[in-house]
Amino acid sequence: MVPISVVIITQNEAEILAKSIPMLQQISNDIIVIDNGSTDETINIAQAFGCRVHQKSWSGYGANKNKGIQLARYNWILSIDGDEVPDETLLRSIAALKPDDERAVYDIQFKTYFGSKLIRFGNWGRDHHIRLFSRVHVKWNETPVHETLLLPKNAEVKKLEGCLHHYSVKNKQEHQAKTIHYAQLSAMKYLKIGRKANFVKLYLAPVFHFVKIYLFLLGFLDGKEGFIIARMAFINTWLKYHYLSKATETLGQKSVYQHDVSVMAYKFKTEARVE
Repeated sequence: MVPISVVIITQNEAEILAKSIPMLQQISNDIIVIDNGSTDETINIAQAFGCRVHQKSWSGYGANKNKGIQLARYNWILSIDGDEVPDETLLRSIAALKPDDERAVYDIQFKTYFGSKLIRFGNWGRDHHIRLFSRVHVKWNETPVHETLLLPKNAEVKKLEGCLHHYSVKNKQEHQAKTIHYAQLSAMKYLKIGRKANFVKLYLAPVFHFVKIYLFLLGFLDGKEGFIIARMAFINTWLKYHYLSKATETLGQKSVYQHDVSVMAYKFKTEARVE
């Protein structure tokens, strides 16, 4: 097996880490935890299992993941979040790897949960991401949200057997809080790159996302959770462009740097209306 470092970003994921770290130790003797101010037992659990723990102020998902990559002992990186757990099939697939090309990257299927319920349809039921790669040629971009990997032009994407089990949200309230948070980060990202809010983005795009997830991708087959997920996709799409519109009006022609600082401090009054 090629030596692999595991990089985990965390914030208050003690319960899940207690499950994931012993499994990850089957494939790696170098597990790095980049923690963003956990107030539960996350840090104590990671240290008790022998992980290298680094507390880092929040610089964005991509920036924190890149910090972990820099600290890794090995070039091959398995990058996961604190709410994800590998299954045995995935661990066997990784253990059997003998990659001969550092430009190869490995795509992993996700199984995503709403509370204890596995979501089989909608966009959650189709989720997969590249999470195993060599840092020689690959790193994360550092946008505020929805970070992606920067791949070499000749990267070969391969699929691994097995899954990462993603315990995304515990309940409707946590899902709502995450929806608002991601909408704020998306608005900041859009503001920085000069994207504009318009009628289509504000009023048609949210409806399209709901219909796509709930009807076209069969989200309704997941019952009430499927409806909640589709509804929150509607809200997220509307909120991020609403926030962008309000921030643009408020900030006018300020510099991009001023935009970033102001949006971080901006109090979005519509949060209380999301019920």
